[in-house]
Amino acid sequence: MKKRIIVSLAIVLVLLVIFYALYIFNYIPHKMYTNKDFNITTYISKIDKDGDGIDDQTDILNNVRDYISTKPKYKSKYYANGYPDDGYGVCTDVVTFGLKNAGYDLMQLVNNDIEKNRDKYNIDTIDKNIDFRRVSNLKVYFQNNAIALTNDINKIEEWQGGDIVIFNNHIGIVSDKRNKKGITFIIHHANPFQKNYEEDILESRNDIIGHYRIS
Repeated sequence: MKKRIIVSLAIVLVLLVIFYALYIFNYIPHKMYTNKDFNITTYISKIDKDGDGIDDQTDILNNVRDYISTKPKYKSKYYANGYPDDGYGVCTDVVTFGLKNAGYDLMQLVNNDIEKNRDKYNIDTIDKNIDFRRVSNLKVYFQNNAIALTNDINKIEEWQGGDIVIFNNHIGIVSDKRNKKGITFIIHHANPFQKNYEEDILESRNDIIGHYRIS
């Protein structure tokens, strides 16, 4: 009898650990909240770069959602035309496609910035087709050309959908969805085993190195 109880408790414990791991790694969806739930005013940019009638902040977020709806597969490849065109992609492509369809061609913009500020980039040979798809280069570019914001995830009102967040060797777009604490989800593409593209990950990371807004 005692042995059965021990075995049962062990099974329950294992199941709890598995459930916790699946939850932490976002295989089990987290409940989503909105700005309205926390009385946070949604940021609207005063700029509409591509003149489509949608402000930049909203445009970027909408375009990112359009991009992830294609369910890109994770693979790092080189493309002669810069932008992936075969259904594959990496973390930087979430950002570059979101900005591209809002009127910001990062391939050209990053290349221009590298040529003007070569000393700020750790690049031996400039390659327009790949430089804009490297996290380290995007960190320098946004630091030079975007609005720098807080890295403190607990200042929840300062994190808005359409912002850009940079980690060590990773990058994503801030979602307009939040967890129960008001901390934003992140739209990103991290690895081939990722189930969802929009995840509650900020509290599980300690390597945020940049938080930016385009306009």
